[in-house]
Amino acid sequence: MSASTCQVSKLIVALLGVSVLAGCAPTAFLITPVSGSRSLEAHIVESESVLAIKRIALIEVDGQIFNQRSSSLIGPAGDNPVVLFREKLQHAASDDRVKAVVLRINSPGGGVTATDMMYADLQRFRTQTGKPVVAMMLDVAASGGYYLACGADEIWAQPTTVTGSIGVIMILPELSGLMNKLGLAANTIKSGPMKDAGSPFRPMKDDERAAFQRIIDQMYERFLAVVREGRPKVPADQLRSIADGRVYLAQEAMGLGLVDRVGTLEDAIAAAKARAGIADSKVQVVEYARPAEYRANYYARSGSGAVNMINVELPTWLTAEGPEFMYLWSPAR
Repeated sequence: MSASTCQVSKLIVALLGVSVLAGCAPTAFLITPVSGSRSLEAHIVESESVLAIKRIALIEVDGQIFNQRSSSLIGPAGDNPVVLFREKLQHAASDDRVKAVVLRINSPGGGVTATDMMYADLQRFRTQTGKPVVAMMLDVAASGGYYLACGADEIWAQPTTVTGSIGVIMILPELSGLMNKLGLAANTIKSGPMKDAGSPFRPMKDDERAAFQRIIDQMYERFLAVVREGRPKVPADQLRSIADGRVYLAQEAMGLGLVDRVGTLEDAIAAAKARAGIADSKVQVVEYARPAEYRANYYARSGSGAVNMINVELPTWLTAEGPEFMYLWSPAR
């Protein structure tokens, strides 16, 4: 051992000795090796019996849905929601002990394409595995969050859940007034009259607005088609009247046919067991998380495992590289 290493060791021992004498030493020191793998692992967050073998997989969709990592003022943070969702479904599909999935949704929605990709993955999972899926909506399952819930066999909501917001939105900031005041201008060289449609540097023209509106209308029709497939008992004429972008509290949403049941996460798990034909069996409830992530119980929210001292999340429509079509409620969130 070198002299410098020996001195450091003596200093550590001395500091520990001071702590003990001061009466503030911890009761124990625990050094635990952490896996270098970033692959998801099944964490048992609830077990109805020590002998339980069959499983219900709890898969969460939390926060805005975009095909990118969440952003803050200091850069990207966390997992890509689309990638993470697919990875979790693959784990649930490959585990024969998993008999059903509870999809726990707490999301105001997000990008049109990202939401549709996750919906398609959920539909593929149900078709290929035959395992039932019960959606459980928490605080918010609006717009894209509700779109995704429509891919489940059954939809539950907490009594305080806000849902609905069926529709499409696109936000295009316009800065021309501010630029005029500051004496700034943008010179645009374009190959066609519509190439810079939606530019923030000038007012939008009527034909540009009409072009964007056509796209919005087509995406809206796709949203309605997804709801009709997932909610076949809702009359088509009634669906259009309630799908005007407004949100509903759980009980009203159930009365309109947008939700099957109002209850708790525990009720949704029981419903998943019943659909899987194991209502009388004791099960383990598992969640998929990174190796170092602690899961206290099935109410725990998964995280990236990283701690940010500064985490100011900017609205995605402000940080996006270009205009985005969104199934999103409260886009300034």
